[in-house]
Amino acid sequence: MIKGKTIAITRSKDDSEEFIDLITRENGNVLSLPTIELVSKGEKIVDEFLLALENEDPDFSVFMSSKAVSLLFDTAKKIDKFEKLQLAVAYMPQRYSSVGIGEVITKLNAFGKKVIVPRSGASTPFLKELLEKIGLSVIELYLYDVCAFRDTSQWNEFRQLFSQSRVDGIIFTSASSVRAFFEIMTKDHTQSELADVLQKTTIVSIGPFTADELKKFNVKNIIADVHTVSGSVEAIDKAFSLAEAI
Repeated sequence: MIKGKTIAITRSKDDSEEFIDLITRENGNVLSLPTIELVSKGEKIVDEFLLALENEDPDFSVFMSSKAVSLLFDTAKKIDKFEKLQLAVAYMPQRYSSVGIGEVITKLNAFGKKVIVPRSGASTPFLKELLEKIGLSVIELYLYDVCAFRDTSQWNEFRQLFSQSRVDGIIFTSASSVRAFFEIMTKDHTQSELADVLQKTTIVSIGPFTADELKKFNVKNIIADVHTVSGSVEAIDKAFSLAEAI
C-alpha cells in the first residue's frame, strides 16, 4: 500500500508529472530528486546528425530517451533547422528497453540494414552489441554527456527525512541517476551510512542496467517488470503490500 508512504524518484519535478500523479492518487508523499544534468555537445549535434543521415543513409533511427529527442529537436529549432529533420515515429516497442528495440528490429527482418542511434555519451554498449548480433550496422551519435545535478537545494527535504530513516522508498530511473545519487549524498554521508539507511528503504530500479549499477554500491533492489514509471510504481506498491502482509 502506497498510502502514507514517502517515496522519492530520481527525476526533477518537471520530469515527474506521471509519478507525482500516480503517487498522490494513492495518497502517498512525493519527493522529486533531480539527479543529473545534460551537458549538450552544442549546436553542432544537429549538423552531425543531418550529415550522418546524408552520408550513411541509415534505414532506421532509434531514439532511446525523450531527452535525446528534446535536445536534438530543440537545438534544431534554435538554429532554424527543425524542418530539415523530417522524422516520424514508425515503430514503438512494447517493452521500453534495449531488448524491446531488438525485438522490434528482429520482426522487421532488418539483417544488413543500417541504424543510427542518437544518445548519451554515458550509454552502455549493450544496444549496439545487440543490434550488431542481429546483423545491423550501427552508427552511434553522442548528443550529450551527463553529470551530477549541481544545485541540490531541492534535496533538502529528502536529506532530512533520509537521515531520520523516514523515506520509505526510492525509484531509480537510470544507471546515471544511481551514480549521481551517490555522488551527491556522499557529500553528507559516508558510503556505509548510506548503505545502512538504504537497507531499510524499499529500492526499485526501472530496469536491469539501473539494477546492475545499484549492485555496484551493494544496494538490494527490485526490478520493475515493466521498465516505465508506472511499472516502477506498481513494483513498489507490490513490495509495500508484501512487507505489510508478513
